[in-house]
Amino acid sequence: MTARPPVKRIRVEEGAEAYSQTSAILRRLNGIPTEHVGPLQPRQGLGTLDPDKETLRLLPFQGEFLKPCPGTNEYICCGYQILHTGTNCPLDCSYCILQAYFNQPELRVFVNLETKLDQIGDHLDRNSEKLFRIGTGEFADSLALEPAVGWNKIFFPFLSKRMNAVLELKTKTVEVDGLLSSPWRERIIVSWSLNSHFIAAREEKGAPSVRKRLEAARRCQDEGFVVGFHFDPLIEHRGWEDAYRKTVDVLDDLIDPKGVIWVSLGCLRYMPLLKRVIRKRHPGSHILDREFILGFDGKMRYFKPIRIAMYAFMSKILSQWHDDLGVYLCMESDEIWQRSLGWSPENSEGLSRYLDQRAAKVFGMTY
Repeated sequence: MTARPPVKRIRVEEGAEAYSQTSAILRRLNGIPTEHVGPLQPRQGLGTLDPDKETLRLLPFQGEFLKPCPGTNEYICCGYQILHTGTNCPLDCSYCILQAYFNQPELRVFVNLETKLDQIGDHLDRNSEKLFRIGTGEFADSLALEPAVGWNKIFFPFLSKRMNAVLELKTKTVEVDGLLSSPWRERIIVSWSLNSHFIAAREEKGAPSVRKRLEAARRCQDEGFVVGFHFDPLIEHRGWEDAYRKTVDVLDDLIDPKGVIWVSLGCLRYMPLLKRVIRKRHPGSHILDREFILGFDGKMRYFKPIRIAMYAFMSKILSQWHDDLGVYLCMESDEIWQRSLGWSPENSEGLSRYLDQRAAKVFGMTY
């Protein structure tokens, strides 16, 4: 049976008591000390605080629950839509951008999302000619808190009525029991963030090993789910070619490539502020030892030749595994696409069409 998340205390923020999701979570986490609190005031200075990954805060969210992925005009973006379920993650990856992106700690779950689903559904229905690729893994791991929050019981029935939407759940965990016990499979993608065994062991604190992640992916495949994979961030380290090849070897050992909808590639990049946070919170990390330059999006990136070499190598070994994996680059320029993969969607609209077509093909949709 799946273990409960490593939560030691629960804080129910003022106003959260009114929502059924709060009651459901408290039932699942019965016995954990709970207190009722007022709203947490934002602190000054991003990335300067203890993230407090042992406290679960339940609160209503007043912003937009469905929003486009925050891309940039300087690089090709995939046209993803984020379903905003909460922020922060119980895992503690050294490179995680959330360390510098939010200035409020704790594992924050937005308990009023269920009451906004009709509004989101109306938006999808009014744009029935458009395919929505929706994901919950941008600001939090999609499945790390699933045993407590049970989002699948809410999202899957909602999605089953929307023929123009697919839902992608991105994770580094093995928390799939809730998914496997549900009756829904259609238009649901379960995706895993992968890395080399070396990086997973040294830089992804709290995350299961690469093999355990892929064993969970295999369980999902065996039970009828479509799966995806994200090599993001690719991190340059000694022997990286052999190290990433070994990860692909495990994919070959465990995963049916015909059931893979897409594989994304993205090299390590970070906001300049994150460097200080990594040095402070992860003093044993070596991911910053390489040389970086400031990209057009204001993030630090590897030099172009390094990125091109890593993408070209990954594309080569993935194509040796299977020749139709839907490989694409995350937040890169047309030039990098051409020089590493030998083709380019040219712009964000082109990449969005490419991924829409992948989804339509896999799920038998017309877009």
